[in-house]
Amino acid sequence: MSSWLGEDLWADWIWFPEGYGWADLKDPDVVLPQLSDLWAFIPIAVGFLVLRPIFERWVAIPLASLLGVRDKKRASPPSNPLLEAHFCSVAKHPTQSSLETLSKQADCSVRQVQRWFKQRRNQDRPSKIKKFQEASWRFTFYLFAFFAGLATLIDKPWFYNMKRMWDNFPKMPLLPSQYWYYTIELGFYVSLLVSVASDVKRKDFKEQVVHHIATILLVSFSWLVNYIRGGTLIMLAHDASDYLMESAKMFNYAGWKRTCNFIFVVFAVVFIITRLVIFPFCIIHATLVYPLTIYKPFFGFYFFNGLLLLLLALHIFWAALIVRMVIKFLPGNDIVEDERSDKEETDSEDEDGSGERNRTLKNGHLRNGHTALNNNRQKMD
Repeated sequence: MSSWLGEDLWADWIWFPEGYGWADLKDPDVVLPQLSDLWAFIPIAVGFLVLRPIFERWVAIPLASLLGVRDKKRASPPSNPLLEAHFCSVAKHPTQSSLETLSKQADCSVRQVQRWFKQRRNQDRPSKIKKFQEASWRFTFYLFAFFAGLATLIDKPWFYNMKRMWDNFPKMPLLPSQYWYYTIELGFYVSLLVSVASDVKRKDFKEQVVHHIATILLVSFSWLVNYIRGGTLIMLAHDASDYLMESAKMFNYAGWKRTCNFIFVVFAVVFIITRLVIFPFCIIHATLVYPLTIYKPFFGFYFFNGLLLLLLALHIFWAALIVRMVIKFLPGNDIVEDERSDKEETDSEDEDGSGERNRTLKNGHLRNGHTALNNNRQKMD
């Protein structure tokens, strides 16, 4: 087993084009990426995990106050051990039959049981302050990462002609700026993967986890086989729109409607250009199509481009949500809902139920409480 892991799994023909191998990454006269250098991402990831709560406490909260982010006071449900036990161990959204059974056991009406569960769910909903803290943390990093990546690439020939990312492969020297760009990005995505369980759960939670894992694999693999030039281009294309999305969320939570809508439109344009135009037709073309003109295909070629195509599929999924959102809010002037990654898997009813009744009357429909509850779960805070 150890022989297979040490020799067969890392055979040159698996990870490199014919005629190249791991020996090409060992040259005393040239600084080349080494596996031992990549482990720096571990203390960096730990540093991000330590720095994040400090940032959220001493920077994000004062900023939220400055922008006017406010949380509504939520009504607390009356103490009821029977309903609490059902809520915690059975279901947060009981069925109609369960509601009727619980109403008999608790000696109250079905409507009272419905109201209790609604108020109890509201207690578990993430506050606007918490969501603002998360968005401001990611905004700060993505903004820094984008301009750091731009500074790293702006004077490189492969930034303008991506085919040149293969010049002198695999003996392409590692630059200090590339080293730090890689390790910091990798450390940040590892920290996101670690903290994703405690962050606000969003509609695309599973897609986000897949995205983080694919990104970590891409960054690590591209480092090992010295696809670093392509890796930096991929990271820059992703960072170009992420900070815009996070800033739109921040203004959304603050209630700055017009600012939020404007930034969201800019984000949508940049996202589509970088993720659906530049990423597939420039970057993937330079990693999937062009190499076939100079090398025979090999497993590492398929592995790397397979991860890129997985990311592209996620981009198409998110782009569909973004376009749908833009189409939805452009005719009116409502606040932007981030359908890509900010629809929580939680209730969104108003605490006292008045908002639900007002929306029902405004739309000209008569719904019972259970139906209105289900129809309004998709509305963003």
